[in-house]
Amino acid sequence: MNRIAGKPRDDSLIEVRCGGEDNNGCQLESFAEEVPGNGHNGVDKQQQSKDSVFFRDGVRRIDFVLSYIDEKDKDADKKQERRKVYEAKLQECGLELETEDKSESEDGRTCYLKIHAPWEVLATYAEILKIKVPFKVNDIPDHRDMPLSWLCTPFRLPTHVMHPEPDFFTSPFDKSKVDFFLIDNKDTFFPPSTRNRIVYYILSRCAYQNTTSQQSDKKGIKRLLNNGTYTAAFPLHDCRYWTQSRDPNCENERYSLYRYWAQFFRFYKEQPLERIRNYYGEKIGIYFAWLGFYTEMLFYAALVGLICFIYAVTTYDQSVWSKEICSENIGGQIVMCPLCDKKCGYWKLNSTCNSTWQSHLFDNVGTVFFAVFMAIWVTLFLELWKRRQARLEYEWDLVDFEEEQQQLQLRPEYEIKCQKRRLNRITQEMEPYLPLTSQCVRGCLSGVTVLFWIALIIASIIGVIAYRLAVYAAFASAMRDSPTNKIQLVGSVITPQLATSVTASCINFVIIMILNFFYERVAIWITDLEIPKTHLEYENRLTVKMFLFQFVNYYSSCFYVAFFKGKFVGYPGDYAYMFNNKWSGLRNEECDPGGCLIELTTQLVIVMTGKQAWGNIQEALVPWMKNWWVSRSARNHPESLYSRWEQDHDLQNFSQLGLFYEYLEMVIQFGFITLFVASFPLAPLLALLNNILEVRVDAWKLTTQFRRPIAAKAHSIGAWEEILHMIAVFSVVTNAFIVAFTSDMIPRLVYLYAYHPGNEHTMQGYINNSLSIFNISQIPIDNQPEAGENPGWFNSSDITTCRYRDYRYPPGHEKEYSHTMQFWHIIAAKLAFIIIMEHVAFLVKFFVAWLIPDVPSDVKARVRRERYLIQEYLQKYELEKLKVQLSVNNGACTCDAPHPTACTPVDPRL
Repeated sequence: MNRIAGKPRDDSLIEVRCGGEDNNGCQLESFAEEVPGNGHNGVDKQQQSKDSVFFRDGVRRIDFVLSYIDEKDKDADKKQERRKVYEAKLQECGLELETEDKSESEDGRTCYLKIHAPWEVLATYAEILKIKVPFKVNDIPDHRDMPLSWLCTPFRLPTHVMHPEPDFFTSPFDKSKVDFFLIDNKDTFFPPSTRNRIVYYILSRCAYQNTTSQQSDKKGIKRLLNNGTYTAAFPLHDCRYWTQSRDPNCENERYSLYRYWAQFFRFYKEQPLERIRNYYGEKIGIYFAWLGFYTEMLFYAALVGLICFIYAVTTYDQSVWSKEICSENIGGQIVMCPLCDKKCGYWKLNSTCNSTWQSHLFDNVGTVFFAVFMAIWVTLFLELWKRRQARLEYEWDLVDFEEEQQQLQLRPEYEIKCQKRRLNRITQEMEPYLPLTSQCVRGCLSGVTVLFWIALIIASIIGVIAYRLAVYAAFASAMRDSPTNKIQLVGSVITPQLATSVTASCINFVIIMILNFFYERVAIWITDLEIPKTHLEYENRLTVKMFLFQFVNYYSSCFYVAFFKGKFVGYPGDYAYMFNNKWSGLRNEECDPGGCLIELTTQLVIVMTGKQAWGNIQEALVPWMKNWWVSRSARNHPESLYSRWEQDHDLQNFSQLGLFYEYLEMVIQFGFITLFVASFPLAPLLALLNNILEVRVDAWKLTTQFRRPIAAKAHSIGAWEEILHMIAVFSVVTNAFIVAFTSDMIPRLVYLYAYHPGNEHTMQGYINNSLSIFNISQIPIDNQPEAGENPGWFNSSDITTCRYRDYRYPPGHEKEYSHTMQFWHIIAAKLAFIIIMEHVAFLVKFFVAWLIPDVPSDVKARVRRERYLIQEYLQKYELEKLKVQLSVNNGACTCDAPHPTACTPVDPRL
């Protein structure tokens, strides 16, 4: 939609037409005069900076670079023959080539093939790929001025940096209607990102052998890279990132992006999305648009979460139940039953005073409010992103792009591996296809593989649970007398439950990272095995596989702590054991005396912060170290010796799945802050701080550490949008269950309104009410503490009962140790709360989604206006063209009708 005008000059044109059903060869329809400067034309290369993006003639732009090592090995002859045939095919398709000999390279081994696409090639493939170009300046006024916009001035970038350009109405390019479009300069009409996308399209479909029916798979740059014929294929950055190019014809967009976008001290500034899109393409542009919008919305969630946390801190001293636990007269007099067999002794409730206060910070009335708020926030985020995305779709010419992507851009691997062909009823052309039986077999194998790896995750989680059960007894034994005797500084804070939870969470995090490392490769392998038809389909399939695995891998431990730990413990006379086997010796663990919510918070903090910290280190440090090592001998070379293509060759390759991993990282983070936010209101704040860094780290590594990615179009964030909606719906359910079953909120409310003593609503006596009584003499021998495990204050002759967390009848009652009515009242209240919270949250979500239209009204008007103008202008264009033809043929029109069909040419013989 936006174009850069430049100085026009005359070009020699080459008419190109690719022929053949499989695009294996191209034919030249006509030849023009040879463009000067092709090959060694006598230009003194030392007079021209090698830090340039032009051929030696300084006129033709380098749109793509291929590199290869010209050394003698066992396959050298085969590789040379492939390159010879492949380069000949590229020239047949109209591309112009120029080679840099290995003697001119810094390492003396690597040859570089520079590729230029002349106007005729660009025009031909722009029509094939339905690339939209401008035909009229947008005449709809922009009324998007925001009230109090001056408040945003500190966050704005300078006008010259944002690079505002005229807004155009656009239409798919048609080579036969060149004068219909606004073409000021053919050299700059197609931006570099579009040029390299077109060239890569050709590179992916040209053969490297004289193709026969038996060798139909011998084509495409990917296969040449895989078999070592070429070592790299990439478009060029336009300059060094820390300084502008000496060539006055270079745009220096990379330098501007680094200076105003990729530096951390500009974290509070807006992103120059137009420049990002023009330089890297729409696919990368829309990722950074989404990441920036997500980070902005996190600010509001983080602010409310921080307020809820401050509320918890300020009401710290108002927690009656915490005071009762810490009181010597109440908690100090309550003797609790052992938490494990043999190695755990009896203990007093007030020993958990610190963990009780910690639990209050995350288990209070603010928890419920924040859970409901996040249900509304996530809906607002998704709906407002739809509007933002719709505006970008229009501004970046991506409306109706998905259909084009599906129909026109088949994956070269699909064309190669699918030998069978059938007639496409829409295009009436023969196209490759994969038989249904083959699809089913490949799909079943893929599904079985994914299920196997998910089972492996579940097995590892069970192993971590077994570890928790096994080491808890050891920690309890080590801390049985007084933690401060063992650890002087933080002994009063560390409890056996906390020590077990922290170490298990760390082990679980290590297992998560190891499984991720291996599964990523397996997921790519099985997705390749399925042979998806288009790049979009390939990414969507890989997205589903990776997210399903990551969902189970990252969240399963949190689900265990939230919904299973402490729920199937039994009671002192009848404890439950892991695998339902008492002889395993692994008694199901109980929650921390302060509640399971504080353990869920611990698990969430360790896994979430650990993943974010490791991700940032991996994203920033690893590419930097690799580039430092590769370019260590050439980093101080001047521009005249260290060419632009060599500089870029030494950078890391930005793979086709580079953005996939960025999206995956952010979506997993989104799950942490929505699925379990009721247990940790500060999670959005941690995510906000991480994302402020993430935007700049991603920008820095893309601008400085990676080769320039091949530009690609994308009209949305793809399958991730559906995944985010799924997480949003699921988060309402999980948070409702966390508040109901993991938090102690509901039992406290039931006590306050139904079981409090006297006529006044009070929480006094809640602790005594929430603990059941058990006769010590009835504890089985296998569950009793070993000699020496009990603390010094315990006297079996004076202490005959112990307490445990549950609602059961006391010993001697006719329903001894069965659940009381209060237990069933609490269960009913929990279920009622879940139903009410879910219905309220979903009603609000649906109302907000209905209230906010997906497409802004001004965007709808612009789309309708553009479609109308395309029809009107094309009609006028055809009419004028017909008049010209008639005048050339000495014809005349009998009327001055507005439509060409109303005109009747007059025979000149009459």
